[in-house]
Amino acid sequence: MSLLSGPTKSMVNNRHYKWWVYMAVGTGMFGTVVDQSAVIIAVPKIADRFALDIPTAQWINLIFILSTSALIMPLGRLSDILGGKRVYMGSIFIFIVGAIASGTAVAFPVLLVTRAFQGVGVAGVSATSMAIMTTVFPERERGKAMGLFILLVGAGLSVGPVVGGVLVSEFGWRSVFFASVPFGLIALLSTQSVLDVGQVSSTTKPGRFRFDWAGAGLSSGALVSFLVGMTNGHRFGWDSSIIISSFAASIVLMSAFVWWQLRAREPMLDLSLFRSRLFSMGISARLMLFLGGSAVFFLMPFYLIEVLGYEAWVAGLLTVPSAVGMGVMGITAGRLSDTLGTRWLSVTGLLVMAAGMFILAQLDVDTSAGYVVLGMALTGAGEGLFTSPNFSALMGSQSRERYGIVSAFLHLTRNGGSAIGVALATTIVTVTMSSLGFEPSLSAAAEMEGEGARLAFISGLNKAYLVGGGLMLLATVMAVLHGEGHRSEPALHRPERVHHSPISVSEKK
Repeated sequence: MSLLSGPTKSMVNNRHYKWWVYMAVGTGMFGTVVDQSAVIIAVPKIADRFALDIPTAQWINLIFILSTSALIMPLGRLSDILGGKRVYMGSIFIFIVGAIASGTAVAFPVLLVTRAFQGVGVAGVSATSMAIMTTVFPERERGKAMGLFILLVGAGLSVGPVVGGVLVSEFGWRSVFFASVPFGLIALLSTQSVLDVGQVSSTTKPGRFRFDWAGAGLSSGALVSFLVGMTNGHRFGWDSSIIISSFAASIVLMSAFVWWQLRAREPMLDLSLFRSRLFSMGISARLMLFLGGSAVFFLMPFYLIEVLGYEAWVAGLLTVPSAVGMGVMGITAGRLSDTLGTRWLSVTGLLVMAAGMFILAQLDVDTSAGYVVLGMALTGAGEGLFTSPNFSALMGSQSRERYGIVSAFLHLTRNGGSAIGVALATTIVTVTMSSLGFEPSLSAAAEMEGEGARLAFISGLNKAYLVGGGLMLLATVMAVLHGEGHRSEPALHRPERVHHSPISVSEKK
């Protein structure tokens, strides 16, 4: 069989087919996570190269997250219409092109454009990968599938900082982007050879190929307006007309989005999902986690490299325990949730993550590496304990016809929460430094004569982590209130074998 010919019928019907799909799709997901976590380690050096302050440097990540957030729902809907394989492979190709373009960017504005383009590819990968895995794994193994997905994320987060740190130290920050290309190429070849394209739904005729572009535009505009106001308040003043207008526009656009979703014939987001208390409270807890937890991964490299003076590769190693904890506890919690249920595993994970955040809120100018590792390990383990059961409960609360769009919405919650969380944490640091009389400059915090700037940065960092810990506690209350997710029923008469790889519901019909 040629690598480009696609899978045979015997392969699709083989009882090991789900594992081949997992490895093929997982390669692409793993590569995108490695890229994201490696770039975070490179941000301080990119900031030095282009002489950026903290609020400006954060846009290297924010523009990527914004692009992903804006298109993850459209691409999730598109995958339900055209099939997961087509959208997934096209997204991987875009990711590869964006990585090459980012590595060759000669100016900061160009880098922002190429990072946004990369985000388009990651949006498609995120929107389709979980839906694909949820479909090819039997229903009774949904928790296992979620755990395996989190294992991929944890593995990528483990490898990314180390790879990124070594590459930045030895070859410069541009090499971080080029390192993503091999992962993408392998994912393209393996997905083409393993994944069954299936059939487009018979109910999706050319004349009915509709997508809610108005809804996508309104939601994206609301998020962009909010982030523009949040990230520029320190420059123009929080009471300036520009900032007030940005927040006002965000409120108006979000209100218009909700109004439109209630009236659109084929809305981007079916608001009836929120009639379920399990879904509404579970998704709210998930949002709180990423609002608070994103500060850990974005700000920590600045602290380790610019304040404590570690080399980039050492900083990468110190963030690995968080990813390892996430991966190990993610797959463990995923398996346990199939038999024990989801609620109390989620609650435990949030409490563990809160403990890690409060530990990191005590960082100082002479904090030991072991203390940092402890806090990072707890945050990662807590996120893994929460995410697998939460994902399983939310996916299980909906019918299979909604897997594509629900999977995309869960990723949107993660990306949107992370974008706002990064902006919120950066704003706390920026306002704290400015109130103490220091510019929010990374180079100022790194210079020996900038002891006051370093202390001001740490003060803001501590406050950001305290806020993050508080959001974890709020998420814990929501997790308690959402009730118990449905446990998977034993498959007494259901064959283990997957029939014709129903990559999406539209392909299955």
